[in-house]
Amino acid sequence: MVGMQQLPNWSSQGIDDREHRSFLLRRLTRGEEQTQLEATGLACHSDLHTDVCVTNGPVRIDTRTLKVYAPFSHGMPQSKHTIRPYARKIDKLAMSFISPVQILQGNITPPACHYNHNAPAIVFSSGGYTGNLFHDINDVIIPLFITSRHFQSRLHFVVTNFRPSFVSKYNRILSHLSENEVIHSSILNGSMHCFPGAVVGLWYHGNLALNASDVPGGYSVPDFKKFLREAYNLKTVNVSEKEKPVLILVSRINSRAFLNEDEMVSMMEELGFRVIITMPQMMSNLDKFTKVLSSCSVLVGAHGAGLTNALFLPPGAVLVQVVPLGLGWASTTYYGGPATEMGLQYLEYRIQPEESSLLRSYSRDDPVITSPASIFQKGYKAAKDVYLDKQNLDINIVRFRATLVKALGLLGRSAPLA
Repeated sequence: MVGMQQLPNWSSQGIDDREHRSFLLRRLTRGEEQTQLEATGLACHSDLHTDVCVTNGPVRIDTRTLKVYAPFSHGMPQSKHTIRPYARKIDKLAMSFISPVQILQGNITPPACHYNHNAPAIVFSSGGYTGNLFHDINDVIIPLFITSRHFQSRLHFVVTNFRPSFVSKYNRILSHLSENEVIHSSILNGSMHCFPGAVVGLWYHGNLALNASDVPGGYSVPDFKKFLREAYNLKTVNVSEKEKPVLILVSRINSRAFLNEDEMVSMMEELGFRVIITMPQMMSNLDKFTKVLSSCSVLVGAHGAGLTNALFLPPGAVLVQVVPLGLGWASTTYYGGPATEMGLQYLEYRIQPEESSLLRSYSRDDPVITSPASIFQKGYKAAKDVYLDKQNLDINIVRFRATLVKALGLLGRSAPLA
């Protein structure tokens, strides 16, 4: 058996530290849950999107069996909770990829500690839909910021469904939220970790949302954007002072691709933009791509995960979302609404049926063209197969030019005479 190792990272373990740690954990509960935490040392919250359990006493976590042994005193009721620590509970498919974590509170003799830590743990999954930028940020990174930021890096991350690529890609963010190495089941030499408290699961406020009035209180989208600038060492740029505005065009390949991209770029350059075309490979390297985004005046793209990069745009920049046929609600909900909270200016370009490749497969009076809502009534899978997976875009250059002229106006510039 591996001997117990003491891994200090809290400056001292006096009464003040314990009280402060309890206060930080208590911030993740409210109302009856907070009363439950103070009475039993364990409280669990459940809503439509997420499950979160908090323990404010000594806890043991087995990273191999994913069992959490919560504090227990004789006379207390025994309890058992099973949660999947990923903030997309409403999505059954996503949750099927998430391993369950059992939280046990009872008269149980837990295994001995292999590692003894002096700071609390936050347990979350890097499974689900990770690998897609929107889901990386929306389902994991923002909820992780909400749940952990107030600990001021003095905590441990215990990651289930461990994906090295996720941890590597977001290393700057993770290392700014925690001063410790990520703990996961692949680490050899013992699996039982002991902590002075723990959180299992992540709080979720909505699509790309941070609400200052929600648990734990005090964090907004501007706070998160400021954190991102710090993590990636980005300078604040005044987009109105740039000599030549930079326009980033998000290029897609497999679906919702711009079929006449070359014509679009020529028109953009004629309007005076310096155009940067971004492919998925370029966007995958956040260390480099965030530097490009931070000096961008206008981000243009069809509805899709690439628009999540808007979080790295400087204040006052313009997000132009090209809305494919049938995706009006999704475009507004996932990116249009959040854009304002990000401190951005927002424009939509809703395509006409003639600009959709679907018109090549369906007649002009087919419900797919005339009544997308009727297709969504058949279920998300049926609609996804048509509007998300099998639709490309042939943009009307004259119409779209008018939208980019508006973008120039929002930047305090005028378009050159045609």
